Amino acid sequence: MDSLAAAPGTGPATTPLPVVRPARAARTFDDLPADRTLVMGILNVTPDSFSDGGRFADTDAAIRAGLKMHYDGADIIDVGGESTRPDSVRISAEEEQERVLPVIEALVRAGALVSVDTMNASTAEKAIGAGALIINDVSGTETDPAMASLVARTGVSYILMHSRGSVRSNDPNATYDDVVEDVVEELTKVRDRFYAAGVTPEQIILDPGLGFTKTAEHDWALLRGIDRIGALGHRVLIGASRKRFLGSLLTSFGKAAPPLERDNATAAVSALAAASGVWAVRVHNVQASLDAVKAAAAWKG
Repeated sequence: MDSLAAAPGTGPATTPLPVVRPARAARTFDDLPADRTLVMGILNVTPDSFSDGGRFADTDAAIRAGLKMHYDGADIIDVGGESTRPDSVRISAEEEQERVLPVIEALVRAGALVSVDTMNASTAEKAIGAGALIINDVSGTETDPAMASLVARTGVSYILMHSRGSVRSNDPNATYDDVVEDVVEELTKVRDRFYAAGVTPEQIILDPGLGFTKTAEHDWALLRGIDRIGALGHRVLIGASRKRFLGSLLTSFGKAAPPLERDNATAAVSALAAASGVWAVRVHNVQASLDAVKAAAAWKG
């Protein structure tokens, strides 16, 4: 990407800034590929992400990273301003909005289809005003009471993810009789609340919530049982990227693989998820998973 040159006499620019380019028509759902699983790029505008380590906490850095994902072929870019790592501390909706809104506006202006990763209806509404077409809500069974009416009123797509409250290590809520059936039942109950508010089935996307109040064994069982979630009749999103259950799988000499060493396993899950017919995968490394879902589509013919 081009960068702005330093002004004469000021010395070299230390932090290249995104170049302001002419606005492009924002991508819509009609512009997305219909012959393969979609790839949603993860853009964490946070100082305490479990994976990115705050690399994109600065607005300009986040815009650059989002534009790179866009030009690398991400179908959707999911912008989040609040960390969901274990034991993370909640921030105010105002602080969240200060982080994400300038980034969303810049990416929409560049022609990207943007999702906002938020648990706050007020942030979601302002993000929609900035051009976001999807709300990605990880709050699960503890949804903001205003969220359903917002989704119904605006007509945007809504990712309903399964969770039983905040993300915590060794969560006592991660106990299930049958994790697949229990997740299906709990997703259905929340979905029905959205139906009651006027949300249509076409607006809803389901996410089993890998790693959220779940052990590694639960995560693998949900992947094996993804057809049961798909049987509810909605688009399905899989968010496995760099998560703990992949780190545990790749344990070496008694030490789990760190997040940045989980991309190969993530791409493998993306290929298998695509072969299972999921609507989209949510990933940090866009290029690897884009290659994976294209290979899966070619294999299926």
